[in-house]
Amino acid sequence: MRAVIFDMDGLLIDSEKVYWAVGREMAKEFGKSVTDQTLGSMMGRAPLESIAIYARDLGLTQTPHELLEMREARVLHAMRDGIEPMPGLPEALNLLKTSFDLAICTSAPGRFVEVAMQSLSIRDYFQAIQTSDDIVNGKPDPEIYLKAMAKLGASPKECFVLEDSSNGSLAGKRAGAYVIAVPTEHTHWQDFSFVDYRAKNLLDAASRILSISRIET
Repeated sequence: MRAVIFDMDGLLIDSEKVYWAVGREMAKEFGKSVTDQTLGSMMGRAPLESIAIYARDLGLTQTPHELLEMREARVLHAMRDGIEPMPGLPEALNLLKTSFDLAICTSAPGRFVEVAMQSLSIRDYFQAIQTSDDIVNGKPDPEIYLKAMAKLGASPKECFVLEDSSNGSLAGKRAGAYVIAVPTEHTHWQDFSFVDYRAKNLLDAASRILSISRIET
């Protein structure tokens, strides 16, 4: 095992609450309401696939492209106002950086990643970043993880994948990686029965990775 691949939203940065708040705000403006089930099912997917679920469940007449443009503008504005790291992020990165190549694999567009990296000053930790910008099939399809692995020059069996959502975890599993789920308040109810380990937080995940590494050596 020589690489650790991180999801971003809800895993590295506390951004899911922003997406959920924007989703509820937009629904209210359209005279609709949106359920936690809908917002949860959108998580981890490619942007257009995600917003298409939103449009379908709310019965909206706007196109997915129109809704996506509206949502991304609002989310990006909120992120530029300040983004918080998930608990334990700096400690976990420092624990792992000396023993593993690190990468980000996110369904978010590249400009969102740049804002997050600059805000938290963590870009130098990562050897590769894979966004949704050049992905045809979003999570839970394994395409995005396979591309991230190719950028690292690592095989699936050499990679750990850390995810907070069921969709993302399934993508990592289908890619052939060792998957560690780190559920949040927004995703703890999702199906993680297929993952290799369910961590309490990022530090627990990092400890699991290091313990496996010690066993292998």
